[in-house]
Amino acid sequence: MVTTLHKPKPKPKRQKANKLKPLPTIWEVSDDLWQRILPILEEFWPTKPTGRHHANWRKAINGIIFRMRSGCQWDHLPHRFGPKSTVHDWFQRWCAGGIMQHLWAALAAECDELGAVDWQWQSADGRLGKARFGGKKGGQKPHGSRQKRLQGKRAGGRRRRSLERGAGRSQRE
Repeated sequence: MVTTLHKPKPKPKRQKANKLKPLPTIWEVSDDLWQRILPILEEFWPTKPTGRHHANWRKAINGIIFRMRSGCQWDHLPHRFGPKSTVHDWFQRWCAGGIMQHLWAALAAECDELGAVDWQWQSADGRLGKARFGGKKGGQKPHGSRQKRLQGKRAGGRRRRSLERGAGRSQRE
């Protein structure tokens, strides 16, 4: 009986996917991107010939991006984005008016055109923390009721006699 040894077949090499270089992380709006965003904002809030001028929207957008990326509180926005209340007010207006959704759709479409979005892989980030006022109402009760403990005390520090049946009164027959 003759046995022949076969060389194992080499595994075919994986073809590298034709991937584009990932887009850089956006911390501020570039000039090119601003030209796409500005018409959406002007459609929502057209400029008026009279009255007060609106805030610098580009600074507000940059402040919103910084806030969302860093997770800082509105109170801790750097001063270069303008007053925190102004940035927050515009964010609230744009969210209520659906503008942030339009901006997101425009950005996602641009990334999709570039082929930079891998729709097969998604990630979500979450944080677990203490729910300060969460939970059911009427949960666990404290062990000692403060009201009951302090009910019998007077301002002078002495306890009052309880006015139970006939206590403290002279009883006549």
